[in-house]
Amino acid sequence: MKPSHKLLWWTPRVLCILVIAFISLFAFDAFAPGNTFWQNLAGLLIHLIPSLILIALLVVAWKWELVGGIMITVLGLAATPVIFNINSRPGNTPGQALGIALLVGLPFIVAGILFIVSHYVNARRNPDEQLP
Repeated sequence: MKPSHKLLWWTPRVLCILVIAFISLFAFDAFAPGNTFWQNLAGLLIHLIPSLILIALLVVAWKWELVGGIMITVLGLAATPVIFNINSRPGNTPGQALGIALLVGLPFIVAGILFIVSHYVNARRNPDEQLP
């Protein structure tokens, strides 16, 4: 197997894992000093629901690259304007809101496109060279 094929196979997966880990960091704002352990744990689990959904999408993309790539790309395209609108509040310039939206949405768009490209590159190769 060519190193370029391995790189194309691993890049979208690693990118998704890194972005999901980044988004999961925002769940830590659920911790409050006045809450009990169980309240903090419940808040953390609720805040981790988007990350769990993203992990499920990554599992789909890992197994079926084309379907998962399309789903992840659509997610990135749909999330970008929503995140832009959420961050378009007084105190944020449009450039800041756009930067935040692209910071979250663009990696999913890129990863989804890479999953799709990887699917078509793998489809052209021999079946005995397929990656796991």
